[in-house]
Amino acid sequence: MNQLPSLEKLIEAFRKLPSIGRKSAERMAYAVLRMDEESVANFVEALIAVKENVRACSRCGLYSESDLCHVCSSTQRDHSLLVIISSPLDYQSFEKVDSFNGVYHVLGGSISASSGISINDLNIDSLFPRIEKEGVKEIIIATNPTIEGETTALYLARLLEQYPVKVTRLAYGLPMGGHLGYADALTLEKSLQGRTTLKEDDDK
Repeated sequence: MNQLPSLEKLIEAFRKLPSIGRKSAERMAYAVLRMDEESVANFVEALIAVKENVRACSRCGLYSESDLCHVCSSTQRDHSLLVIISSPLDYQSFEKVDSFNGVYHVLGGSISASSGISINDLNIDSLFPRIEKEGVKEIIIATNPTIEGETTALYLARLLEQYPVKVTRLAYGLPMGGHLGYADALTLEKSLQGRTTLKEDDDK
């Protein structure tokens, strides 16, 4: 029988975080025990603040503390170049690439039969109006190089056939099965430079 139910509750809470097992959760919980009350209060305050203030951008789906994120509201970005990513985490990798100055569209996942995620569960419907409104000329499909990511990319390319826009896919400088959120800037830049064309702009 556990003699410290409050500690066990905290351990189980940490275990709900991605990639955190029992041992890691225990280390984190004991670290909290060693913190002074002010540090714990600041930690709790930060958790509450991020849940209350951070939301999805109404246009692209990136995280923001206002209706539009800083990318969508910027006049310095190239709104004619749009990259489709699976997760807001992938955005961080692209921002490290100096040669990229486009905008984003977050799907919120990838098609996965094993996880029960279909195309209808993804943030796709809001993508199509952006093509005309923002004058998009090229869409880079940057889903992860996994089976799920490739399936999603092929489906998206098919849906985009009816639009007068060039559609490209990141080159395979990225390892199969990897995730964009962990790609280094040099690898991602080479993948951008060598991207393959899935569909040409029909207006050309």
